[in-house]
Amino acid sequence: MSANLSLNGYGLSNKMLIGMGVSLIAVGGAGYLVYRHLHRDVMPSKWRRVGKLQRVNVFPVKSCAPLEVDSQQEYDCDVLGVGIGNVRDRKFMLVNDNNEMITARGYPHMVKIQPKALPNGLVFSAPGMPDLELDFRHLESPSKDVRTSVWGVAIDVMLCGSRFDKWFSQFILKEDSGLKLVYYPYPGPVRATNPRLRHMPYIKQADSGTLNDATSYMLMNLASIDDLNTRLKTPVDPLQFRGNFELKMDVDEPYSEDHWQWIRIGNDAVFRIVAPCTRCIFPNINVQTAERNADGEPLKTLRSYRLFNYASPALGIHLGLRQAGNVKVNDAIYVEDK
Repeated sequence: MSANLSLNGYGLSNKMLIGMGVSLIAVGGAGYLVYRHLHRDVMPSKWRRVGKLQRVNVFPVKSCAPLEVDSQQEYDCDVLGVGIGNVRDRKFMLVNDNNEMITARGYPHMVKIQPKALPNGLVFSAPGMPDLELDFRHLESPSKDVRTSVWGVAIDVMLCGSRFDKWFSQFILKEDSGLKLVYYPYPGPVRATNPRLRHMPYIKQADSGTLNDATSYMLMNLASIDDLNTRLKTPVDPLQFRGNFELKMDVDEPYSEDHWQWIRIGNDAVFRIVAPCTRCIFPNINVQTAERNADGEPLKTLRSYRLFNYASPALGIHLGLRQAGNVKVNDAIYVEDK
């Protein structure tokens, strides 16, 4: 018998052999796709500078103003989000009597509520209201929890107390009740991924952060906003897009962020770009006047050229933290160097 046995010698028909070949090709192709996916998800070893960190925004209360801080402040970046000491981005939120999330989309003047950091908490101010101090040490005591949701994803949160409920109700609703201030009590991310982002290949459950809409971090390229402003009758403030990080490019390249995979800020903090930020009506709210734009801008203009394959226009990028670190204004910002 010949030592060079063919597969036909085992009684396999040509049709069966062809089927086996197709299966092997399919398995090999799938293996290549898995390899390519894993290879692309490896933190880069080479980086190139694209600009600097112009501004950092920490929003302690969802839909309210960012912290007022010194320009030389150093910020912590951990898995829950950007923050200063015990103050974390979007750790607090307002809910109504039905425990439903309340945002400035429905109550635009929420953007006028100004938080300021204290050694052990926050102080809130708002037009026509006395200042309200919140001591984090009191939040560590047992409190009643309520179940709410952030864009359809359920989450159990804790109540801050009746005096906070009354203050926020008075300013937002002009009533003594109707709203409750709640806070995120967990040491790490517990929410499931936003359903709209589950198909994104590089997002992780841990990227959900605290009470964020989508992920724990979001970056805005100021060059992209500058380009948008050339298309508008009235320019918009970058703060209307609620980004945590504002990038000032060394050489303006609007929308170059659409093509990046990784971001590094300073020496240590590394982020994976996990999704574009699709836009709702929030950017139509003027952060100075707390009024919606009567013409539906800038969302109307964004729809004319930034829709792509999404139902809403995209501007900005959602990030997931892959290496913790500290950042400060004027830190260099890098992307992967191919």
